[in-house]
Amino acid sequence: MKILITGNSGYIGSHLTKILKNLNQHELYGLDINHPIIDVDNCILQNITAAGHWNIAQEYDCVIHLAAEVSVSRSVVNPTLYYLTNTLGSLNVLKNIRTKRFVHASTGSAGPMNNPYGISKRAAEEIVDQYCRENNIPFTIFRFFNVTGSDGINPTNPDGLMWNLINAQKTGIFNLYGNDYNTEDGTAVRDYTHVNEICYSVLKAIDNSSNQIENLGHGVGTTVKQMVDLYKKVNDCDFEVKICPRRPGDLERSVLDSPSKFMQKLYTMEDLLKIN
Repeated sequence: MKILITGNSGYIGSHLTKILKNLNQHELYGLDINHPIIDVDNCILQNITAAGHWNIAQEYDCVIHLAAEVSVSRSVVNPTLYYLTNTLGSLNVLKNIRTKRFVHASTGSAGPMNNPYGISKRAAEEIVDQYCRENNIPFTIFRFFNVTGSDGINPTNPDGLMWNLINAQKTGIFNLYGNDYNTEDGTAVRDYTHVNEICYSVLKAIDNSSNQIENLGHGVGTTVKQMVDLYKKVNDCDFEVKICPRRPGDLERSVLDSPSKFMQKLYTMEDLLKIN
């Protein structure tokens, strides 16, 4: 199959590309703002938001659309960037790239929509659903929940837990945002997944579309403090945990009620936090 991955050099994109390359079953292409494999008249991801000014001639068996702005805190500061890239950008990917099947990466934040990031991704979901149905394109929309872990590739989102834990080993300080939530230890509760679990779920959608939203989590909540303590233990390290005010747009609790049939539990909590 001929597969195009947008955002192929990102955290999830890099892991997915690595898995697909190891399978050696598909013809892979990438479209990315940092390291474009495809470069049509220099119209790479940053110009996807400029509607209709580019076109990729060939048709793909599947497009996996991972490219997006993903920082909740940055979305609060610059929401327009998120609406342009995540919402309008997704529409332009659909309009300008011909494909027989479409896989769209969304987020658990698209449910409550309590920040511009979540709002932009919910709008993109609606666009994908309507466009694909109107044009008879099988599709799957995945909402990723709190992706952690690593298979030798470091995370790229400075808002993400894993990025900050790895950085804390370098700086000696981990900023914990909010310890006054109504939870077991006062810190926020999340549904954590391993990046490779996300990738293997996406692989299933290359051949089989659900034509609906699929939630990729485990339905198990863990507090941020519990994750920090476990990270220190499994990586035999220590650093100061600095309590900071809550961040705008953060939820107290984000845990799935019903995980998707596409999702499998392949790793322990220790695996999610172990640095290779």
